[in-house]
Amino acid sequence: MCKLDEDKRLCNLSFSKLKMASVHESLYFNPMMTNGVVHANVFGIKDWVTPYKISVLALLHEMTASKMTLPERRRLNKLILPLQQGPDLTLGQFLKTVEECCPQTAYAVKIRLHEMADGELKDMESFFSTLPTPFTAFDSEAYKTSVVGLFMRHMLLAYNKLSFSQVYKLYKSLQHYYHSHYAKPAHGRVGLPVLVADVSDMDLTSTEDTVGDRVDKEEVDAPLHVSELRSDNAPSKGPLSQKQAEYFLARQAYLLKNDENKALKPASLQEELNNMLKFNPDFAEAHYLNYLNSMRVQDIFISAHSLLHYFDRLILSVNEGKSNGDEGYGRSLRYAALNLASLHCRFGHYQQADLALQEAIRIAQESNDHVCLQHCLSWLYTLKQMKGSDSTVLTEDSVKMAAHFCLPYLASLGIQSLVQQGATQGKTAHKLMDALKDTDILHWKHSLSELIEISLAQTTSIWRMYGKSTMALQQAQLLLNMSSLESVNFGVQQNNTEAFAVVLCHLAELHAEQGLYNAVTEIFQHLKEQFPSHTQHAKLWMLCDLKIQFERHMNEGKFHLAELLVTAISALNKTEGLYRKALVLKALNRSTEAYSILQRLQVQCEKTKTTEIIIRVMLSTAELHWESSGFATALPILLQALALARQHHLQSLASEAILHLAFTQLMLGVPEQALSVLHEAMEPVLAHGAVIDKGRALLLAARCQMAVAGFRPNIQGQPDLHLAALAVDTLNEATAYFIKLNCKERLRDVHYLQAQLHRSLGHTSQSNKSAMLFRLLDRELQSPAPPVSMRL
Repeated sequence: MCKLDEDKRLCNLSFSKLKMASVHESLYFNPMMTNGVVHANVFGIKDWVTPYKISVLALLHEMTASKMTLPERRRLNKLILPLQQGPDLTLGQFLKTVEECCPQTAYAVKIRLHEMADGELKDMESFFSTLPTPFTAFDSEAYKTSVVGLFMRHMLLAYNKLSFSQVYKLYKSLQHYYHSHYAKPAHGRVGLPVLVADVSDMDLTSTEDTVGDRVDKEEVDAPLHVSELRSDNAPSKGPLSQKQAEYFLARQAYLLKNDENKALKPASLQEELNNMLKFNPDFAEAHYLNYLNSMRVQDIFISAHSLLHYFDRLILSVNEGKSNGDEGYGRSLRYAALNLASLHCRFGHYQQADLALQEAIRIAQESNDHVCLQHCLSWLYTLKQMKGSDSTVLTEDSVKMAAHFCLPYLASLGIQSLVQQGATQGKTAHKLMDALKDTDILHWKHSLSELIEISLAQTTSIWRMYGKSTMALQQAQLLLNMSSLESVNFGVQQNNTEAFAVVLCHLAELHAEQGLYNAVTEIFQHLKEQFPSHTQHAKLWMLCDLKIQFERHMNEGKFHLAELLVTAISALNKTEGLYRKALVLKALNRSTEAYSILQRLQVQCEKTKTTEIIIRVMLSTAELHWESSGFATALPILLQALALARQHHLQSLASEAILHLAFTQLMLGVPEQALSVLHEAMEPVLAHGAVIDKGRALLLAARCQMAVAGFRPNIQGQPDLHLAALAVDTLNEATAYFIKLNCKERLRDVHYLQAQLHRSLGHTSQSNKSAMLFRLLDRELQSPAPPVSMRL
C-alpha cells in the first residue's frame, strides 16, 4: 500500500470569527495521492486488447507516421495519457476528442478503422504487423522508453498472446464497435453489451479458451463498469481495468482536493464507488474516496463508516502485512484514530474527538512514533482552541518539537496559530507581521504553497481587524493574483481552498463598505460557482452575504427586511445573530428587549474573549442610554470601550468609540471639546472607514461646527460666518456619501440641518430647496423622524 508522506499531509484549515487561518480542521492524509498516482493493486484485473485500445493504437500510429503542425502535436501529446488511462470511450466520443485537437489525424484514424472493420481478419493482422517496433523506432514517439512506446509494447505483447479464437472474437468486437457508431441506436444510446461479455477472453495471461478458466476468471477478475467520466449523465460503458480504476480514483481525489466543482457530483461519485465496492469490498482506497465524498455533503454516518472501513482494509491488506509487518499494523491503527479525531472535530463532537485523540497518542507512545505524536499535539491544541480554552503553551511546545523533528509544515501551522491568538490578545501589528514574515521564508524554502496562501489570507484578516482597509485590499489582491506552486494536473488550478474563500469574502465586504454593490454581486456569484452550497467552505460566503445584506437594509432604513435575516445569520453564527437581533430591536424602539440581549451577549463574549463583539455591544448599550437622555451614564461605557479598542489596536473600533464620545460631549453642551476629540478620529475614518462612517463623521463634525459657531435653536445672535461656511461644505460632503448608500433617513437629517443653516445665514433660496427636499423625503419614508439630537 502507499506510504505516508508525513511532511505533506493534506490539511484543511478553518478560520475563526476573524476569518484568520487556524489549525482546527482535519490533518488527514490522502492515501491515494502520491504525485497523482494510485498505488493500490487490489482488483487483480489484467489489461486486455479491446477495440477502443485498437483505436488508440491507430491514433498513435498516425501520430508517428504523419506530419502535423507543432500546436496540433502538442495538443495530441497532452491527450495521450487520458486516452490510455481513462475508461473506454465509444467511437463517436473518441473521434470527437481527437478531432478537437487535429481534424486531419481524426479523419486518418477513421479511415484506418474503416479498413479493418469493413475488411477481413487479415487487415487487422496487417495493422498490428505494421506498427513501429519500440526497440527500433529511435527517432519517433514510439521509442521504447516513451509513453507511446510502452503502450505499444504492452498491446503488441497482449495481442501476440491471444489464441486464434480470441483474435477472431477481437475482430468481431472491433466490427461491432465501429458499426455501432454509425448504426441508429434503438433507444437513443450507443452501448457495448457484447464487449462486456467477451473482453475477459483477451486477458494478457490467457492462452486457452476453456470454460473452467472463464468461470474462475469471472469470479476473481469480474470487470467493473463505470460511467463515462467526461459526462455526469452518460450511461455505464465498458469494463474498468486496474489502470483505469487507478486513474479514476487519482483524478477524483485530486479534483476533490483542488477543484471540487470539476469532480463528479456527490451522488454520481457515490454510485461509481458503490459499483467498485460491490465487486471488491476490500478495495481500501475506494472506501477512503467514499469518506471524502461523504464529507462534501456533511454526512457524518457514511463518512465515519467509510473511514473505519478504509483502515480495516488497510490493516488487513496483504501488501501492508508483508512489507511492514507489525509496524505497518500499528501505524495504520494510530493514524486511523487520528483521522477519526479530525472527523469528529469537523462535526463539533469534541468529546468523541478527545477520546480518539487520546487513543492515537497512547498507540503512538507505545510505538515511539514521534511524527505521529507531533500530529496529535497539533490536534490537541487545536481541540483546546475549538473548546474556547487558552492553548498558547501547548502551541508553543508543538512549534518547538516540530522544528526539532524537522517538520516544517506542522511548525508553520503552529506559528500561524500563535499569530491568530496574538491578534485576539492585543499584540501589536509589527510583532505579528514579523512572525508571519519568518514563516513565509520557511514556506518559500520548502515550496509549501498551501501555507503561503493561508499566510496571505491571515495577513488580510489581521489588517481588516486592525481597520487598515487599504493594506487588507493589497494582501487580498496579492493572493488572488498569485500563481500556485502546486503542480497542475487534470487542467486544474488550486483556487478553491479556504484561503481563497476568506479573501474573497473580505474583498466583498470592502466593496460593500464603499457602496459598490454591483461588484459585490459579481464576487458572490463567483463564490457560489466556486464553492457550492454543499461544500464545507460555503458557510463563509453565506454568512458574509447575509451580513452585507443586513447592513444594507439597516442603512436604507428597511428594518423589517433586516429582521428577516437575523434567523439565517443565527443559524450560521449564534453570536453574530444575537448581536444583530439587538440592533434591529433598538432600531424598532424596543429598547428594553435590546438592552437585555446586549447584556446577555456581553457576558457571553467576555467568557469567550471575543473583544470585537464586546466593544460593539458597549457602543450599542451607550446608544440605548442616549434614547433616555442618559448621556452622562453613557460616558464611562464609551471610555471603557475606547480603552479596550486601543489596548487591542483596533483602530476602526477606536474611531467609532471616539465618534460616540464626541456626540456625547456635544449633547452635554461642550461642542468645542467634542470638535477637538472628533478631529482625532476624522483622519483614520476618511482614510480607511466605510462610506456610512464617513458620512456620519462629517455630519457630526458639521453639527459641532454649527454649535461652536453659535447656532442654537430659538436663540438670537450673530453666528460665526467662517464656521458656518465650513459647516455648509461639510454637510454637502456628507450628503454625497449618504446618497451613495441611499440612506434616506440620514439624508432627511442633513436636509433639515441645511435648511436651518441657510435660513440663519439669510440664504432663502437654498433654505427653501433644502426644506423641500426634507419634505419630500419625509413623505416618502412615512415614518416620524427621530430627534436629530438623539442619534449619531
